[in-house]
Amino acid sequence: VFVQFEDEIASMGAVVGASVAGRKALTATSGPGFTLKQENLGYAIMIQIPCVVINVQRGGPSTGLPTLPSQSDVMQARWGTHGDHPIIAVAPASVRECFDLTVRAFNLSEKYRIPVIVLSDAIIGHMREKIEIPAADEIEIINRKKPTVPPEEYKPFADDGTGIPPMANMGDGYLFHMTSNNYDDEGFPATNDHEIADYRLKQLHNKIDRYRDDIIDVEEYLAEDAELLVFAFGSTARSARGAVKEARKEGIKAGLFRPKTIWPFPDQELAHAVSRGVKHVICAEMNLSQLEGEVLKATRGQDVAVHGLHQNDGRLISPQQVLTKVKEVLNNG
Repeated sequence: VFVQFEDEIASMGAVVGASVAGRKALTATSGPGFTLKQENLGYAIMIQIPCVVINVQRGGPSTGLPTLPSQSDVMQARWGTHGDHPIIAVAPASVRECFDLTVRAFNLSEKYRIPVIVLSDAIIGHMREKIEIPAADEIEIINRKKPTVPPEEYKPFADDGTGIPPMANMGDGYLFHMTSNNYDDEGFPATNDHEIADYRLKQLHNKIDRYRDDIIDVEEYLAEDAELLVFAFGSTARSARGAVKEARKEGIKAGLFRPKTIWPFPDQELAHAVSRGVKHVICAEMNLSQLEGEVLKATRGQDVAVHGLHQNDGRLISPQQVLTKVKEVLNNG
């Protein structure tokens, strides 16, 4: 079912309401629209509502470059709404991955009761590729965990030992309260209870930290023996792959590390890849270094130099630009 709402604020609110009623719901936007969705996105995070938000990134700030690509909403995806909150974000790099990672976004959202953001960009959004869509019975579908207690015993935010509270559908015989305030296990406001505030915030984070290995997904290309690693995601990773392939032809031991999961950041996986003997990491992204800091933190303590390749003028970083940067880094030692 597709419903056109009057604006991005209303559409995000409708997604939250649909999910509370038991439907799997998503909303899609770019740039300023993603900004307008942040208030209700924060509400969904707080009350632990499964839903999916697709952001086809374009140049900004404000209206910016409305038809040209960018990857400058990475930190907005992580911290766009206020408060010390968790989030999951995935980044497709092909038409097929737009399909696969949207399915995965729904599965992660339902499994962990949290909104999931699909961070595409204008290149991927306008791309045409032939793909084979799997048969419906071949697609893994995960549904939210339902309560096993009768309605009178149900507490919508009580931990059952897994860290993920079971979620009843509103209107299926279960009546419960939800509020954007700090709340107790029954969903009622507890705005002056410091112990509950501490517990609730930790509950939101712990369910992501506890299952990070299930959530995080990365791809490595020719990285096993790499001495130089290119870190890139989305459409930029396509250019990086081409550059790495060409570098190998020229005898350069280059590799690609591509995070399919952007948030939580795959710091452990990147650190492991670097520990195999990587001396240089090039962080290639269509922004002014939003993930370079995360790469630096992940590789702290290792004998590796991190270099930035940043461009945010509406043009895709080309394979030749990446290859040129690879040679520049190696020539400068």
